Amino acid sequence: MLEVSTALKNDRLMKALTGMSIREFELLLPSFGLVLYESKIRNDRKRAVGGGPIGKLIDDKAKLFFILFYLKIYPTCDLGAFVFGVDRSRICRWVSSFMHILEKALGRNIILPKRQISSVEEFFRSFPEAKDIFIDGTERKTPRPVKAKTNKKRYSGKKKAHTRKNTIVCNDKKEIMIVSKTKEGKIHDFAQLKKSGLIDHIPQDITLWVDKGYQGIAKCIKRNNVVMIPYKKCKGKPLTA
Repeated sequence: MLEVSTALKNDRLMKALTGMSIREFELLLPSFGLVLYESKIRNDRKRAVGGGPIGKLIDDKAKLFFILFYLKIYPTCDLGAFVFGVDRSRICRWVSSFMHILEKALGRNIILPKRQISSVEEFFRSFPEAKDIFIDGTERKTPRPVKAKTNKKRYSGKKKAHTRKNTIVCNDKKEIMIVSKTKEGKIHDFAQLKKSGLIDHIPQDITLWVDKGYQGIAKCIKRNNVVMIPYKKCKGKPLTA
């Protein structure tokens, strides 16, 4: 079984296994532990939290490490069972349980991206310091679907593969602010942005930075936002700052 203590002594190894540095892991641990403890408190509980036999994941640190390892490496249940020394059904139960705990912990730390913004006021409440936002689409490959209809919808001509797609909104600190609902790879980046309804609720003082796939976005915005779209360098004409 993987030794969490070994990984916590090596920052590079920690990032390779969980996607987090040791410092980031330690900052998240208290919130994760608190949500985990609250999830175990029930009115019908007959013994104190922590009672009974000790499992393979002996403490909050090991449980947080497991779910981060799963999200970073994304092993099959069989591989997870081999690595952590348990039955594969146990891996499935751990993932189902700890995923919800992690989401709640990230939500408490206000670092879980929003799924949807319904008004300008909500945008200001969620991101009071935002001045510039960067919008782009991101795709991830998926196995080829069996159904012909799904196969056609999921095929991305841009990536020449079957993908699922999200629109990502970031700030100038590279922090992900908003993640749209997942769509099939066939949809265009700009079409997905319009369907998400996000551009209807962006405050006027916010500057939008997009790539050339979003040509025409200025016409779709109800307010007079500044839209920055890069262009290629022309011969003999230098690029602006």
